[in-house]
Amino acid sequence: MGKKTEYTVAVVGATGAVGRVFLDIMEKRPFPLSGLRLLASSRSAGTRMRFRGEDLVVGETTADALRGADFVFISATDEVSKRYAPIAAELGAIAIDDSAVWRMDPEVPLVVPEVNADDLAPGRRIVSIPNCSTTPLVMALAALRSEAAIRRVVVSTFQSVSGTGGAAMLELEALSRKALAGERDLAGKVYPHPIGFNLLPHIGSFKDEGYTSEEWKMVWETRKILHLADLPVVATTVRVPVFVSHSESVNVELDRPIEPTRARELLAAFPGIEVVDDTASLSYPQPLLAAGTDPVYVGRIRRDISHPAGLAMWLVCDNLRKGAALNAIQIAEAMIARDIV
Repeated sequence: MGKKTEYTVAVVGATGAVGRVFLDIMEKRPFPLSGLRLLASSRSAGTRMRFRGEDLVVGETTADALRGADFVFISATDEVSKRYAPIAAELGAIAIDDSAVWRMDPEVPLVVPEVNADDLAPGRRIVSIPNCSTTPLVMALAALRSEAAIRRVVVSTFQSVSGTGGAAMLELEALSRKALAGERDLAGKVYPHPIGFNLLPHIGSFKDEGYTSEEWKMVWETRKILHLADLPVVATTVRVPVFVSHSESVNVELDRPIEPTRARELLAAFPGIEVVDDTASLSYPQPLLAAGTDPVYVGRIRRDISHPAGLAMWLVCDNLRKGAALNAIQIAEAMIARDIV
């Protein structure tokens, strides 16, 4: 039997925010696709979704629905990931999972292909993608560490509501309209406080040392992806009233200085990064401009005046694309290119 040239893909969570972006990307991307199965909960089964000119019917996620798939992309609840990723692997598929369930499992690669595709290996049939705020950070750090070692990272994120899901996007729109109409009752159901015209320095649940689960994810995931188990990382994660795209303010301490001009060159040369950094024309990354596009945008690249070997920069990327769906597709493409499907 010859080597496969086309692959059957199942998408678990196809009707969700990430699932819909996944289909949009896959529709335009030259992925060697032989078949596509759209799956979701029993509640969403029967939904019709358009793909390459055809209406596809969404099926219910079951073990039988995964049988014969080469890749199973999962973007659903933690419970769904816990249940179906091992089933997909047992059935011979590669499960590429978007949840936090498998990220810190030592047997599961946590991959951003531009950074650590070498962690993909035969026999690893569950692959995890990082938190959508970790991905742009590790890409920028990987670009810089080609010239200087990373000693410490301080990051503050400004994360859009689409990271929570479609219901949060609807809530932001509804509460913003109410606020503009002068209404005083702006309580919502998705977040503990109003998100319209507000900032919430609280993503996830509060854990050790007063940090949230989202902040600890950035610490642990950054260390795992970069293979720097003891790297000092501190994060503050903030939910902001933006529909799509996460932004990050990053301060990096290096083992030796890198001039901002050189940092721009290193970042611009790194796959998947686009430098937008011209203060004379007020050009810098913005979530509104990043939405619907694939790159990680980096700007405001400058010397950290508080440290002789420090740099400060501003990152923005579409959290539904490179932060989730695109990264998953790129993992599959990397495995195909390396013949480890």
